[in-house]
Amino acid sequence: MECRPGCGACCVAPSITSLAKPAGVACRHLTADLRCAVFGCPERPACCSGLRPSAEMCGESAGQALRWLAELEALTHPG
Repeated sequence: MECRPGCGACCVAPSITSLAKPAGVACRHLTADLRCAVFGCPERPACCSGLRPSAEMCGESAGQALRWLAELEALTHPG
């Protein structure tokens, strides 16, 4: 499966510790057209480069993807 153009849910919903990015906040590398500015670059975090889109995660829309990822973030947040 390929990433959905104009989505960016995986760059907003989860926290990214290596970037000090809290959950629900857009990553500093997310461009205005919702693409990763460091895609394919060595500075891209391993957690991002290892993430692969899937039907379960991405759903049928960016909204579904945001909800699924936010729920997963909440379920796996320590404490």
